Amino acid sequence: MNPTIVLLLLLVIPLVGRAASEVPLHQQIDHLVEAEAGVSVANLADDAEFFRRVNLDFAGVIPTAGETRKFLDDSSPTKRRTTIDALLNGPRYASTMRDRFHVHLMERRGSDEIWMAWLEKAFAENKPWDQMAREMIRSDFRDEPNRGAAYFYAKRLEKYGANVTDYPGLTRDFGRLFLGMDLQCAECHKHLLIDDYDQVDFQGLMAGFSKLKLLREEYPAVEEQLTTGKHEYSSVFVGKPRMVGPKIPGLPEVELVSFEKDDLYIQTPDRKTKTPGIPRFSPLQQFAQLLPEAPTFSANIVNRMWFLMMGRGLVEPLDQFHSENPASHPELLNLLAAEFARQNFDMKWLFRELALTKTYQRTSRLPGGIERGANDRHFLSATERRLSAEQLLASTLQAVNVQPEDAPLENSSPEDESGDEIIGLNERFNAAFAAEAREPEYEFAPSLKSALFTMNDDEVARLLQRDDALPAQLARETDNVRIAESLFLNVFSRRPEKEEIDDVAAFLTGFPGERKQAIVDVTWAMLTSTEFVVNH
Repeated sequence: MNPTIVLLLLLVIPLVGRAASEVPLHQQIDHLVEAEAGVSVANLADDAEFFRRVNLDFAGVIPTAGETRKFLDDSSPTKRRTTIDALLNGPRYASTMRDRFHVHLMERRGSDEIWMAWLEKAFAENKPWDQMAREMIRSDFRDEPNRGAAYFYAKRLEKYGANVTDYPGLTRDFGRLFLGMDLQCAECHKHLLIDDYDQVDFQGLMAGFSKLKLLREEYPAVEEQLTTGKHEYSSVFVGKPRMVGPKIPGLPEVELVSFEKDDLYIQTPDRKTKTPGIPRFSPLQQFAQLLPEAPTFSANIVNRMWFLMMGRGLVEPLDQFHSENPASHPELLNLLAAEFARQNFDMKWLFRELALTKTYQRTSRLPGGIERGANDRHFLSATERRLSAEQLLASTLQAVNVQPEDAPLENSSPEDESGDEIIGLNERFNAAFAAEAREPEYEFAPSLKSALFTMNDDEVARLLQRDDALPAQLARETDNVRIAESLFLNVFSRRPEKEEIDDVAAFLTGFPGERKQAIVDVTWAMLTSTEFVVNH
C-alpha cells in the first residue's frame, strides 16, 4: 500500500472513532432500535402523554393539574429535556428509586427503616451501582453508614417455621438479581434445559454464602463465620463427591487463604459475641471486589433499568441470560453495558439517556397496520405499564387533591362502623395491587382482588367524600366545561376532547340536586379506568 495512504488512514481512523464515541448515547440507542425494527415506528407521544409518563417514572406520581397546564402551555423546544433534568434532580427522585429498587431487590418480603434510608441516601447521592452492590454483598455490620445494606441478606436468612436457613434461596436470588441468571435448577445437577448453567455455578456461588449467620441486632446485621475449606457437593444423577471454592459464575474460584491457628481472626474484644472475632479471610469481601468483573454484571443491571423505563427487557425473562436466549437487540445491550461501566455505573446518567430517547418518548399508540404483538421485541411504541401499588396510591391522592400527610396511610386506632380497626391505605393498596411476597413484579396480571378493591374500597370512597377533596371543590363550580377540564387535568393529566366534555356535562346535568355526588361518581370512574391505572 502507498505509504501516503497508510499515513492518511492512521490519521483519519482515530478521528472517525472519536466522532462515533461523541454521539450521545440516546441517539445511538434510537439508531439501533429503529434499524432493528424494519417497519414503521410510532410517532412521539404528545406533551401530555410524555409529561405524565416521565413524572411517574422519576417522581413516582402523576403531575398536578397546575404542573400539567404549565408544561402544555410552554412553547420551548427544549422543555422535555428540561423536565427530565428537573425531575432527576428533584425532591422525589431518591424516594421514588428507593421504592422501585426496594420492590425489585426484596420482592415484597417486608421492609426495614434502616434499609430504606440506605437506599434513599444512595440514590440521593447518586451512588454508583457497583458500589451499592459491593455494600450489599459485603454487609459489614461495622460499617455504620451502610448497615442498612445487610437487609438483602438478613431478611433472606430468617427462618420460617421449622425450615432450615434457606441458603439455596439466597443463592438463587443473588444470581437472578445481580447476574441475571436463575440457577435454581442447577442446584442438584447440571441444568437440564440451559446448557450454559452448570451445577458448579450454583454450588460455587452458594459456597460464598454458606457461612453467613444472622445476628439479632437493632439493625439488619449478618456475620461471616470462618471458611476453612472448599464446599462439597454431588450430582443426584452421579453421586460422586466434588469440591468447589467460593466462585462467581464466569469467574475463577476465589483462592482460599490459610492462616496460623492463632491468627485466624481479627480480634474484637469490644464485641459481645460467641465467636473470637472477625475471620481474616472473607469470601464475601472477595465477591464484592470481583463482582463487577462478572460477564453479566453490567448487562444485567442495564437490562433491568431498560425494563423499568420501557416496560420490557432487552433480555426476557430478566433472569435468563444465556446463549440460547439472546437479547432482542444484542448490539444495543452490549453498548449499554459498556457505556454504563465506562461512566462508572452512574445510574442517573443512564436513566437520563434512556429518557431522552425517542424510543422512550414514543406514543403507546401503534402505527396503523402493526399488530400489538409485533411491538413486544421491537419497541415500536411505548409499552403500557401497570402502576405499582406505591405509584397508584400516590397518584390517587394527587388526583383528588388530598395531601399524603392528611390521608390515613398507616394503620390507625379508630374503628369503622363494624368495630374493626381501620387499615391504612398503604396496606390496602399493597394487598390489592402488589405481587405476593417473593414474587418478582415483572408482569401485570389482573386479579379479582384488585378489581373488587377498585369497585368497593371504603377508604378510597371516604377520600372522595372529603370536604377538602377535588369533588367538593368542583361542586362549587357552575360551569360544567370547567369541571370537565379540571377533572381531566387532575386525574388523566391531559385536557379533555370535546366529546368527553359533552359526556361529563350531560351526566352532571342529569343530577341537578346531587351535584357533589355526581362529581364523586365521575371521579371514581376515572380513577378506576385503564387510562389512570397504567403508565402509557
